[in-house]
Amino acid sequence: MNYKLLDCTLRDGGYYNKWDFPLWVVNDYIEAMTAIGVDVIEFGFRSLKNEGWGGAHLYTTDEYLQIFDIPSSVKVAVMINASELINQTDINSALKKLFPLNAGVSKVKIVRIACHIHEFLKAISMSEWFKDRGFEVGFNLMQISNYTNDDIKTFALEAMKQPIDVLYFADSLGALDVKQIIKIVQQFRKYWNRPLGIHAHDNMGLALSNTLQAMNEGVEWLDATLTGMGRGPGNAKTEVLICELAQMSNKALNIVPLMSIIKNYFHQLQQKCNWGTNVYYHLAGKYSIHPTYIQAMLSDSKYNEEDILTVINHLRLEGGNKYSLNVLNAARNFYNSNPQGVWKPAHLLQNRDVMLLGTGQGVLEHRTALEQYIKKFKPIVIALNTQSKIDSKLIDLRIASHPTRLLADCKEHIKLSQPLITPFSMLPENIQGALNKKKILDYGLCVKTDVFEFHETYCICPSSLVIAYALAVISGGRAKRILMAGFDGYPAGDLRNDEMQNLLKLYTSSNGNVPLLSLTNTSYNVQSKSIYGEF
Repeated sequence: MNYKLLDCTLRDGGYYNKWDFPLWVVNDYIEAMTAIGVDVIEFGFRSLKNEGWGGAHLYTTDEYLQIFDIPSSVKVAVMINASELINQTDINSALKKLFPLNAGVSKVKIVRIACHIHEFLKAISMSEWFKDRGFEVGFNLMQISNYTNDDIKTFALEAMKQPIDVLYFADSLGALDVKQIIKIVQQFRKYWNRPLGIHAHDNMGLALSNTLQAMNEGVEWLDATLTGMGRGPGNAKTEVLICELAQMSNKALNIVPLMSIIKNYFHQLQQKCNWGTNVYYHLAGKYSIHPTYIQAMLSDSKYNEEDILTVINHLRLEGGNKYSLNVLNAARNFYNSNPQGVWKPAHLLQNRDVMLLGTGQGVLEHRTALEQYIKKFKPIVIALNTQSKIDSKLIDLRIASHPTRLLADCKEHIKLSQPLITPFSMLPENIQGALNKKKILDYGLCVKTDVFEFHETYCICPSSLVIAYALAVISGGRAKRILMAGFDGYPAGDLRNDEMQNLLKLYTSSNGNVPLLSLTNTSYNVQSKSIYGEF
C-alpha cells in the first residue's frame, strides 16, 4: 500500500497545552513513533508571532530540535501559517528569519504551508523559496468543506505550476462524510496528478472513516494524532489508524511504546483538557461552525449548556466558519438589540415581597418550610424556568430568558399553568410560535456588559442568564424585597461562583435595586435569614 503517515500531535495538539510538551514526553513520543513506523513527525509550528506564552513547539527552532535524537527513518516537518507571511513587506526576509538553515543542515526536511481560500494565490509562490533550499513542500488547504468544484480546480491548476510535493485538503470544520470525501478527491484528481493528503477533524466521529476512504481513493498522505489530540474535537487517532493500516497490509506492529506514552501522559492531559468529539462538536461540524468556538466555551465554566447551544444556534444562522472572540461574545449575549416589551411588572409586584425559586437543592430540602412560609406571608412566587420543587399551586409566575432553553422547554411551559415572563417580542419566530398557546408577560431585555437598568417595560442586564433577568424584572416592578430560595452556590473552585457573586455585587450597587434576602443556605454574599426562624 502506498501511503505516508504523518503524526502532527506536537503541532495540532498544542492548541490544548500551548505547545508546551515536557522533554521526556517528546523523547518517549519519538520512540513510539519510530516503533510504529510513522513516516513523518510534524514537530510544531514555526511562527514570527510572540504574543502571550507559547511553548517550544510553537516555534520549533533548529536549536531546539538539536536536543533530540531523531532516527533517519523519520522525517521532521514543521508548519507555517500563510496568514503570518503574505502581508509582509519582504516575504523572503521573513522566511529567512523562520528558516535560517537549509534542509541539508536543518533537521527539518518538510515544510507545510496552511492557508485559507483567500490566501492561496498570495502564498503559493513561497513553495519555490523552500524548494530552492532543499525542503519538501506541502500546502494545506483549510476548510475544504467550503470550497466549490471551481475553487478546487483553480487551486489544483495553480499548484501544478509550482514545485509543490503534496497538496493537502483539511476538513477543518469536521463537516464532511465519506461520500463528500470521494467527490473532493475525484475533483482534485482531474487537475492534480501529484500526491494528495488529508487532515480530518473528528466533529462528527468521522475522522477515521474519512481518512481511510480518502486512502482508498488514492490519497497518499494521511494525518493523525495520538488520542486524536488536536484543535477542537481533534483528529483521526494515530493509535487506531495505525492498527487499521497494519491489518490492511498484513504487517506486524509494535505498539507497546505507543500505548505507554498514551497511558503515562496523553490520557491524563485529555482528562484535563477534554478534547474529543461530543454533541457540541457534532453540531458545529453539521453547521460548518469553527471548532474553536466550541473549544473556547467548553474550557470556560461561565458557559453553561444553554449558553453553548444558544451560541451554536446563533452561528448556524449568522455563519461561524471563521473564529472571532467578538462574535462569540455577541452570540452568547443573544439580546444585544434595542429591547422591546409591553408588560409592566409594577402592576403586579410593586411593594410586594417576591420569592424567587432557584434550582439548588435548598428548595427541595426545605420544601415544607418554604410552603408554610408562602401560605402564611403570601409573597409573589416566581420560579426560574420549569423547576417545580414545591407545590406548583403555590407558584404564581415563571421566568425564562435563554432562547435555546425556552425552545427545549416549550412543551413543558405549555403544560404548566403559570404565566411566563420572557422577552417574547425579541425571541426567534420559531419559539414565539411554539409558545403561542401560553399566557406570556412580555418584558424586554437588552444585554450590555456591566450594566443593570430597570425600566417600566424592559431592562438592561450584564448577561442573558435567567437570574440576571429575574432580578431586573422584579426591580422593574419595584418590589419590596427579593426572598431567595435555592441559590445554594456551586462546588468549591467552580468559576461560576465568582460569576454569580460578581453579578449580585453589580446588582446591589445598581440604582433601583431591590433588597436581597436568602431564606435557604447560600454561599453568596447576601443577607440571610433561616426559613425556620421568626419573621
